[in-house]
Amino acid sequence: MASAPGISPSRASDFRQCPLMFRLRVVDRIPEPPSPAATLGTLVHTVLEHLYDLPAMDRTPSAAAAMVEPEWRAMLDKDPELAALHADATAERMWLDDARERVDRYFRLENPQRLEPAAREEYVELQLEDGPSLRGVIDRVDVAPDGSIRIVDYKSGKAPRPQYGQAAKFQMRFYALLVERLRGRRPALLQLLYLRDGGTVVMHPTAQDLEQVEHEIRELWDDILHAARSGSFRPSPSKLCGWCSFQALCPEFDGVTPPLEPAAVERAFGVAPGGAQSPAASSSM
Repeated sequence: MASAPGISPSRASDFRQCPLMFRLRVVDRIPEPPSPAATLGTLVHTVLEHLYDLPAMDRTPSAAAAMVEPEWRAMLDKDPELAALHADATAERMWLDDARERVDRYFRLENPQRLEPAAREEYVELQLEDGPSLRGVIDRVDVAPDGSIRIVDYKSGKAPRPQYGQAAKFQMRFYALLVERLRGRRPALLQLLYLRDGGTVVMHPTAQDLEQVEHEIRELWDDILHAARSGSFRPSPSKLCGWCSFQALCPEFDGVTPPLEPAAVERAFGVAPGGAQSPAASSSM
């Protein structure tokens, strides 16, 4: 059964950054080559998730470091093409050392021997009334004895400068909204842990914060539906274009964008270019 039209924090960030990139990912579903940075992030997340499978006293830096290479080999078994990320064994070894450094830095931010997460890598989904389905994966949810909730997100990069980092803060408020609706209690604390440099960002969401993020989501969804109905997902050039894997499909780089398939648009958003909302989408929203 197809999921209801919806949005995640990462896809919301994509649309804000560049509607064409968003379209190529969500509508056209153009495959993208894996990158060393993104794959390193996945590896570090996997190690920190499985760290909590160990008994509390065994959650040590050395135990976590010992998990890095086996977890990487498991990733390679599932997707052998990841081996192409590294030119040779030396490059791979340096990359694994980088992952170990980030895992080790985690222990400077928290003591996992004192924590028992309520959820790890938890998939959450909520149908917003008269709006999209909200979905995502939360790295960790902690629940204190008094019922207080903390949401933790690991970032494998470095902490952004104060004037940046809005996408990560939006992501955390997005998750706070979902957790409040699904668990019936607003999270008391949202915490971003940056594992490249040990930076942290702490947020204490208020009712007004969550009202604001719901308003932002609804406005963003309206913009997405407008683009879907008009069939116009325009590129938005920025400094981030240098990291985009879709340059060959972007007119800003003399690329040719594939024709937009109305059926693919309707599957993604419940509306078709030039048309109204489909009955199936209407009943699910």
